[in-house]
Amino acid sequence: MERLTIGTGFYNIVVKTVTKGDKLMENLLDNMKDRVLAGDLLLKEDAMQLAELPLEPLCEAADEIREVFCGKRFDLCTIINGKNGKCSEDCKYCAQSVFYSTEVESYPLLKTDQLLEQAKYNAERGVMRYSIVTSGKRLDDGEVEAACKSIRAIRENVDISVCVSFGSLDEMAFRKIKEAGACRVHNNLESSRNYFTEVCTTHSYEEKIETVKAAKRAGLSVCSGGIVGLGETMEDRIDLALTVRDLGVRSIPVNMLNPIPGTPYERNPRLTIEDMCRITAVFRFLVPDAFIRLAGGRGLMADKGKQCFQSGANAAITGDMLTTAGITIEQDMRMLKELGFEVKS
Repeated sequence: MERLTIGTGFYNIVVKTVTKGDKLMENLLDNMKDRVLAGDLLLKEDAMQLAELPLEPLCEAADEIREVFCGKRFDLCTIINGKNGKCSEDCKYCAQSVFYSTEVESYPLLKTDQLLEQAKYNAERGVMRYSIVTSGKRLDDGEVEAACKSIRAIRENVDISVCVSFGSLDEMAFRKIKEAGACRVHNNLESSRNYFTEVCTTHSYEEKIETVKAAKRAGLSVCSGGIVGLGETMEDRIDLALTVRDLGVRSIPVNMLNPIPGTPYERNPRLTIEDMCRITAVFRFLVPDAFIRLAGGRGLMADKGKQCFQSGANAAITGDMLTTAGITIEQDMRMLKELGFEVKS
């Protein structure tokens, strides 16, 4: 330990204390940042070390990486519940599952005019991406045809990109969706392969992986990430980030669990802003050129994600979040302008 002091004897005043450990951590962070900026991909053991470093310099370094790889571009999207409730899957975080006692409205796939109206509303407010999300393991063939009709109508009438989250469809269905005009498929892996069975038992991790691959084979880009705060470890979070990186995913949602009454996770403690900033920063180091997207749960944070947007995040879902309230488009646009971001598709 190096100590700089003023005075002598018992009443010495310590002005500055610098430990060798502090210097080692600073050197470690600088080394990893330089490696990422040089184009190297960090390994799991690197990320595990990063996760233990002091938060403020970690976040500053992550934001520097974001600036170099992504600039000021910010990807803002909205979602609409295209089909709600009565889901056959037992995902423990979800209010729409038939396995749990929650107060959620159920309705079938929305009509084209309803989906079109909401697309226009979002586009008029500067949102560049609109995602139709449906409950259930997958849409059936008839629902896929109806969804394609709606996607075509949106693309013909509104200047907005269309994304879909229709469950575990196959490549043929995804090709129909792409031909209709959709550009991206959303399919969260939720957590690491190791932890997934603690989250859901009615479908497998491999099914999710195959869905991502099928969408990519169909020529669609993919948005895939997970939920943090389920009880997983930092290692699980890092494994998730590495898996989506290996799958070639460059839009990675990071949802913070909103513990919903009636679900098995209703008593889970909420993560803090500091937790979310650390997770965001580590993800940025691992996938430097991705859109790290704050999604569900952002409204639970007092700053609505502002500190995460200064810690490497550069994308978000705005507006209502499926079964929970979100943040208005106008609020987000003001915040992003203050932070110097440019909302672009």
